[in-house]
Amino acid sequence: MARPAMAEIDLGSIRHNFQCATSLRPQGRTLAVVKADAYGHGVAEVTGALADLTSAFATASIEEALAIRAVGLPHPVLLLEGFFDAEELPEISRQGFWSAIHHDWQLQQLERAVLPSPISVWLKVDTGMHRLGFTPAQALDAFRRLQALPHVDRIVVMSHLANADVPDSPGISVAAQLARLPREFTEAGVELSLANSAGVLAHELACRQWQRPGIMLYGASPLAQQNPHSRQLQPAMTLTSRIIATRWVEPGEQVGYGGRFIASRRCRVGTVAIGYADGYPRQAVEGTPVLVGGQRTGIVGRVSMDMLTVDLTDLADFTKADVGTEVELWGKNLLATEVASGCDTIPYHLFTGVTARVPRVYSGNRCP
Repeated sequence: MARPAMAEIDLGSIRHNFQCATSLRPQGRTLAVVKADAYGHGVAEVTGALADLTSAFATASIEEALAIRAVGLPHPVLLLEGFFDAEELPEISRQGFWSAIHHDWQLQQLERAVLPSPISVWLKVDTGMHRLGFTPAQALDAFRRLQALPHVDRIVVMSHLANADVPDSPGISVAAQLARLPREFTEAGVELSLANSAGVLAHELACRQWQRPGIMLYGASPLAQQNPHSRQLQPAMTLTSRIIATRWVEPGEQVGYGGRFIASRRCRVGTVAIGYADGYPRQAVEGTPVLVGGQRTGIVGRVSMDMLTVDLTDLADFTKADVGTEVELWGKNLLATEVASGCDTIPYHLFTGVTARVPRVYSGNRCP
């Protein structure tokens, strides 16, 4: 019998969330960000499910883009970090990929390149994130240099919003970031791509010709304060396992490594077949929520490599808290956002951290 840990992926929810993104910003075009194996949901399955809804995908590298080609999809794929070596450029051209250009060394390599066919370029401007991109002053010169190249057939100007998810952030605001874009880009009919998931959900002023939703496609909102749009999202991944043992623990006895949890009363503890080797965060604190047979309780003791332990003492229905009972770690009934807060992390980390030894089981509407 197989180990019971599994990640159930509802492709219908991913389609629903993509349609939410497009309905919120119908004035522009929406590509689907599927980097990091579609945020841990499976790039082949997710791109297949969205193939009839989106005109393009986005990934972090050419290796991820080639994985999309390997399943037979012809869509353009944007390389969000561009190329890491000039040797990638001919393959980018042959495959019809779109490449970000965020640094002068990339631009220089592109200027020297001889390509089989012209490529589309997404020129990245640093408007305040300070990770990648040309400064606004440098971007104008870079744009003109790209325009002069016969093997560049389209230029989209992109930037990344640093604080769109936190309305009271002490950092730069969305409006201030947009104000840093040169007027030549905002008033001359240049295609712009500024909005990530937080921008799509909460900042209409950032939504231009192209939107780039990522985490919202998988049913988690990046917003610190939810709004009616984010509440429409449907969780796509439900991570479950089962109880494999129960026991009573007496007052003064510990549960798990290091004695972090010492029982203050007689309590019933269930051991669940999932741990940090499956991607459940080791740093989960006492009381991080789980659902046992649909009943809410919390983790006790440290998460181990292959197991974790949960408190069954106060559950109303003991018949739903025994060996074989299903445990939901996050998903349709327990939002990843809430679990992440108990692990000092974010849903992105939870989703992408689920390891390969956890089987993915797919359901829901695929591409017709």
